[in-house]
Amino acid sequence: MAEVEVDIDISDEMRQKLDESWNKAGISNDFIFAKVMQDEHLLAELVHTILPDISFSKLVIQSQKAVETGMDTHGVRFDIFALDDIGRAIEIEMQVLNRGNLPRRMRFYGSLVDSSMLEKGALYSTLKDSYVIMICPFDQYKLGLHRYTFTNRCRENLELEMGDGTTKIVLNADSTADDVSPKLHAFLDYVAGRSSADELVEKLEKAVKKAKANKIWRKEYMTLEMRDLENQEIGKEIGKEIGKEIGKALGKKDMVRNMLVDGKTPDEIVRFCGISIDLVREVQDELLIENAGLK
Repeated sequence: MAEVEVDIDISDEMRQKLDESWNKAGISNDFIFAKVMQDEHLLAELVHTILPDISFSKLVIQSQKAVETGMDTHGVRFDIFALDDIGRAIEIEMQVLNRGNLPRRMRFYGSLVDSSMLEKGALYSTLKDSYVIMICPFDQYKLGLHRYTFTNRCRENLELEMGDGTTKIVLNADSTADDVSPKLHAFLDYVAGRSSADELVEKLEKAVKKAKANKIWRKEYMTLEMRDLENQEIGKEIGKEIGKEIGKALGKKDMVRNMLVDGKTPDEIVRFCGISIDLVREVQDELLIENAGLK
């Protein structure tokens, strides 16, 4: 078993989980994807594959770019954020898990892309076009397409575009349709774990192997994964405690309900059982609603 290169003590079970996770990680892993796409030539080839209608000569890449808008607002860390030579923004995410919030996630990401491009005091007209791209191993819209492209259009006239310069693209690797270029088809097959004889795929596979041989990146990945696993365990424990408290509260409510039905007054229940008056009143209100036939 390979040694996990982290600077803190971990259990054998944790070590095994981390090793297995690293060994399985491929291009569909967002960490690996972000590292591989630090190569400007590879990213440029991928962007040309996804967006064949735009041309550029250079990309300025910011891998794992963090965007924060304020202390009390939600921030994100983009997998890949790049600006081309005329200032257009291209944001790409490898979204493996279907959390049921992809459209609204893309809406939020698009807003952060815009805010990162518009300097304080700048005119709105200076905003360049933006592209938010999600690469998924699942079919978000269940139509069997490889590619779903969205721009803002007028509902009364679908040929009329708003003209705000935003484009959102959802790529679906779980498709066998013949609806995209052979190059994009091959890339999405590769994301889905299917073999594909394609020049870009071969380059990506070599880049993935090189990334996984990088000890510094391996250590970074292991550390992040370890924190995630630990947070999951902490979350489980917190969930158990919350469950216990809910159980206790429900038990108390049942007791209060029975005592109220038996004719005990709120003051008597508080005095005899040590239960808060707020809980007694809450149960009392519920009983009143039920008795009034409103529930």
